[in-house]
Amino acid sequence: MASAFFGVPLSSDRSSSFQSCLTMENLRPKFGPASHITASTILHHKCVRPEVISAISAQLSNCLAETHLHKTVPQLSPPVTGKVRDIYNVDDLMILVTTDRLSAFDRILATVPFKGQVLNQTSLWWFNKTKHIISNAVVSAPDPNVTIASKCKVFPVEFVVRGYVTGTTSTSLWTVYQKGIRNYCGNIFPDGLVKNQKLTENILTPTTKAADHDLPISGEEIVERGLMSREDFEYVREKALAIFSFGQEVAADHGLILVDTKYEFGKAPDGTILLIDEVHTPDSSRYWVQASYEERFKKGLEPENIDKEFLRLWFKENCDPYNDKELPQAPIDLVSELAKRYIILHDTITGENLQISDIKEGIHDRISRNVSDALQQLQR
Repeated sequence: MASAFFGVPLSSDRSSSFQSCLTMENLRPKFGPASHITASTILHHKCVRPEVISAISAQLSNCLAETHLHKTVPQLSPPVTGKVRDIYNVDDLMILVTTDRLSAFDRILATVPFKGQVLNQTSLWWFNKTKHIISNAVVSAPDPNVTIASKCKVFPVEFVVRGYVTGTTSTSLWTVYQKGIRNYCGNIFPDGLVKNQKLTENILTPTTKAADHDLPISGEEIVERGLMSREDFEYVREKALAIFSFGQEVAADHGLILVDTKYEFGKAPDGTILLIDEVHTPDSSRYWVQASYEERFKKGLEPENIDKEFLRLWFKENCDPYNDKELPQAPIDLVSELAKRYIILHDTITGENLQISDIKEGIHDRISRNVSDALQQLQR
């Protein structure tokens, strides 16, 4: 089943075609000079296929905000609900449904059309491309929003790898650096670094996994607290850095900079350590446009990004996203723009156009049918 999404070849002309979409003639500010969002130039509509724009508009009121497959697929119990994924357990398998929920600041900010599909299919592509570095838990992909994976014991640590000093959240490197912290997660930083500067080498800044708020932690603390054995930690550390370095190479080949990301790992019953969750998606990773980075950095401008950073910035400007009880509703224009960026990123990296599903069938109905069929085949 997964073969429908795996093995997509890289296209040699994706970098040039992507850069042609991002020439200054094709870029435009959209949200007004007073908004900090204009620091990251909004991508023009012509970078997106016309049928995608129409589909995004049609899907704005029909996003996958939640799932209840336990009511439609007899074998399943109620899900474990994460920030973005709903996880169902059956026998030795996990059904991971990637919703359209957008998470940041430990909150759900909005639902974004086709976001779940982009995340799931982008991850599947990267899982396949990184098998030479580490094995993964993927069993099959019966639906654009669904991955069926082998169960494993998940390490209670998120492995965040960074190549640049940037970010807006409380655990981002630039935020803590601004506060004067120079020893972060076991990494020592000199004075004088500026926002969006490239580090001399990629670094690991792990965090604990928590339902409400992840906390930074060093490798030594991970071992001391018994969260991982030293052997397992060193192995995963090496693999995380290797996957990130490989991801940077692939991104560069397509006109992008992979700035930072997070990985999760687990241990299978036979002791094999597996890559799980998601890989290099626009949710778990930050991407910048390579061609304009140096010039904008020298001018003190924010890099042109192709991830959810601009929406995070909007919320930071319009509310206190960590403490306000209720958040403002994300503007439809921003949500639509983010959907376009996610699809552009998928198409650019994989070299394949995201297949827009028939929106006449409800997303939940489609997922229920595909998951039910897949489980029948897997359980024979």
